[in-house]
Amino acid sequence: MNALIDGFALPFRGLRLIFRPGFRRYVIMPLLLNIVVFGLLAWLGVAYFEQFMGHYLPEESWWSFLRPLLWVVFALAYAMILFFGFTVLANLIASPFNGILAAKVEESITGTPPKGAQVSLVAAIWPAIRAELSKLLYMASRMVPLLILLLISALVPGLNLLVSALWLAAGFWFLAVEYGDYPMANHDIAPKDQRALLKRRRFKTLSFGAGVGAMMLFLGFVAMPAAVAGASIYWSRDLRAL
Repeated sequence: MNALIDGFALPFRGLRLIFRPGFRRYVIMPLLLNIVVFGLLAWLGVAYFEQFMGHYLPEESWWSFLRPLLWVVFALAYAMILFFGFTVLANLIASPFNGILAAKVEESITGTPPKGAQVSLVAAIWPAIRAELSKLLYMASRMVPLLILLLISALVPGLNLLVSALWLAAGFWFLAVEYGDYPMANHDIAPKDQRALLKRRRFKTLSFGAGVGAMMLFLGFVAMPAAVAGASIYWSRDLRAL
């Protein structure tokens, strides 16, 4: 039980760290970049949707009463895209900063910087993006059997409860893999070995992923650096000793 509570609390402990002096620049810059990118996407979406509405559903048409309803649908669709696309796009944008942030957090805990960490932001860009793409490939390959199970569950009564639980656990695991990579990659630990270490603390790892997921629901972009810091605490005080 203590491991579950401690794992869930890790991103919240990371949240207390990231706005301290020495960490802020690695948080504020990717935060601003993500706000600009997602804001631009929202502006483009509204502009093109307005053109679509003007062409297919002009205000003078007899069915123009549907316009407010369609705007609500558009807003909900954008909110869902923002939520589900957050991890993919936001982490690609922030990945070079996240590796350096993880190194700084670890150094603040252990007193020693990780040997494999990139000290230059420019030098960190390509390795970080490559690592993100590798994680996306791993996650996508694991989603296929879950999607098959989801289709089957629609035909088998009661199976949907089990599949829902599997989807939830998979989501927590993917979040733990996503953010656990940053501190471990700084020590040149291969992705396969990273996942093996996370599995040795399976319940704490899933609990950490659950904490990250809960934080994302309420704090949005701020949850990402908090999760990186939380994963760095997890690595420095637990996984490193395995």
